[in-house]
Amino acid sequence: MTRHSLLAQYITVTLSYWAFTLTDGALRMLVLLFFHNLGYSPIEIASLFLLYEFFGIVTNLYGGWLGSRFGLTLTMQLGLGLQILALALLLAGPSVLTVVYVMFAQAISGIAKDLNKMAAKSSVKTLMPDSQRIKLYRWVALLTGSKNALKGMGFFLGGALLATVGFQGSIAALQCLLLVTLAIGSWLLDHQPGTNKKRFTQSLSRSAGVNRLSAARLFLFCSRDIWFVVALPVFLQSQLGWSPVHVGSLMAAWVIIYGGIQAVAPKVTGVRVPNGKTLFIWAGLLTVLPCIIAFALHMGVDAGVALVVGLLIFGGVFAINSSVHSFLILALAQRESASLDVGFYYMANAGGRLVGTLLSGVLYQQYGLISCLLVSSVMIAISGFLARGLEAQSV
Repeated sequence: MTRHSLLAQYITVTLSYWAFTLTDGALRMLVLLFFHNLGYSPIEIASLFLLYEFFGIVTNLYGGWLGSRFGLTLTMQLGLGLQILALALLLAGPSVLTVVYVMFAQAISGIAKDLNKMAAKSSVKTLMPDSQRIKLYRWVALLTGSKNALKGMGFFLGGALLATVGFQGSIAALQCLLLVTLAIGSWLLDHQPGTNKKRFTQSLSRSAGVNRLSAARLFLFCSRDIWFVVALPVFLQSQLGWSPVHVGSLMAAWVIIYGGIQAVAPKVTGVRVPNGKTLFIWAGLLTVLPCIIAFALHMGVDAGVALVVGLLIFGGVFAINSSVHSFLILALAQRESASLDVGFYYMANAGGRLVGTLLSGVLYQQYGLISCLLVSSVMIAISGFLARGLEAQSV
C-alpha cells in the first residue's frame, strides 16, 4: 500500500539520490587528486577508475533485471549500502591503498552508483502516468539537473576535504552522510515490489529506439570523459600549477552550472516533447566547441582562460543534450519493463565513460590535451548522427 503521495515519493527518491551523488562526486575527486599528489601518472590514475566504469556496465545490465524483479526501493537501498562498503574499504592505512586495492573499492562504488541511478530514474517513470509526458520531461530534467549540481558540489567538497582533513578523514565524513541517508530512506520510502518474473535471459530484448539511443549515449559520454575525467584536472595541476582546491572548485562549478541548465532544459529547447531531431541539432552545436577550445590552445591563447570559458560553454550545451537523452529513454521505455530498458541504456552510458576514461589517460599522456579535445568532437558527431534516426520514432 502506498503511504505517501506521488510528489512525496518523488522528493524522497530525489533527496536520496542527491546524497549519494554528493558522496560519489567527492570520492572521485579525492581519489584523483590524492593519487596524483603521490606521483601517479595519468594512465595509472585512469586505471583506478576502469573497474568503476566496467562494473557500471555490468550493473546496469543486471541491475535493470534486479530492479524489475525485486523492486526499485530495495535496489536503491542496496546501492547506498554498497557505497558505504566501498568507503569503508578506503579507510585502510596508506600502505594498503595500492592501485589494485583502490580499483577493487572503486569497482564496488561503480556497482553502487549505477544501482542507485537506475533505481531513482526508473522510479520517476513508474510514478508518472503515460499520458503526462510533458510533466515527465520536467520531472526528469529536474532530477537529472539537480543530481549533477550535487555532483559538482561533491567535486568541490572532495578537494576541500582533502586539503583540510586529509584522505581518511574525508572518507569517514562521506560514510557518515550515507549511513544517515540509508536510515532515513528506509523509513520514508514506500516499497515498490517487483513485477517481472522472467529469468534474466528472457529479459534482454530491446526496441530499435532504445538500442539507437543507447549507442548515441555511449558516444556522447565518451566525448565528455575523454578530456574531462583525467586529462583536464591533471593538466590544470601539472601544467598550470593549480592547487587541489582550485581544481576541485572549477570542476564543481562546471558540474553545478551543467546541472542547473539540465534542470531548465524544457524551457531552453523550446519544444514541448523533444525527439531525435532535437538531439541532432544540439549535438551539432556541441561538436564544434571542443575544436574551438583546441584551436585556442594551439594559437597560444592563455590556457587558463581558454579552458575555463570553453569548459563552461561546453557544459551548458552538453547539459541540454544529456537532459533530452534522459527524457527520451524514459519516454521510449515500456512501463512494465522500465528498469530493464533504463538499465540497458545506462549500461551504454557506463561503456562510454569507461572508454572515455581510458582514452583520457592514454591520449593525454601520449599526445596532450588538444588530442583529447579533437577526438571528443568526433565522438559527439557520431552521437548526433545516431540520435537523428529517432526522428522517425518520435515520442
